[in-house]
Amino acid sequence: RLFDLDPDLLPLFQYNCKQFASPQECLSAPEFLDHIRKVMLVIDAAVSHLENLSCLEEYLCNLGKKHQAVGVKVESFSTVGESLLYMLEKCLGTAFSPDMQEAWSRLYGAVVKAMRRGWETLPEGD
Repeated sequence: RLFDLDPDLLPLFQYNCKQFASPQECLSAPEFLDHIRKVMLVIDAAVSHLENLSCLEEYLCNLGKKHQAVGVKVESFSTVGESLLYMLEKCLGTAFSPDMQEAWSRLYGAVVKAMRRGWETLPEGD
């Protein structure tokens, strides 16, 4: 769903300088699947630290800096969030209630807010 929502994200997923010819090629690449696992580890950490997300602040800010360095725009995280909610809805079906959707949206929003600080933080001397 990610590349259906924003095909311009495809060039951001380059591994070993390889450009993917199609979203399907990217989606089946081991490197992309590893990236998805890493995204899910971040989501898992956020869920595990739900009562104290501030303990992840530095990690998420640095993660934001890394994404900025490779050309990711902050706005792209909205597309990722929409894709995440879509996946949850498809997997959970009717169990994915409006309250659950709201809770996931708020959690994802908090993660992105912390990552955005990576864009806002300039290196010393700038």
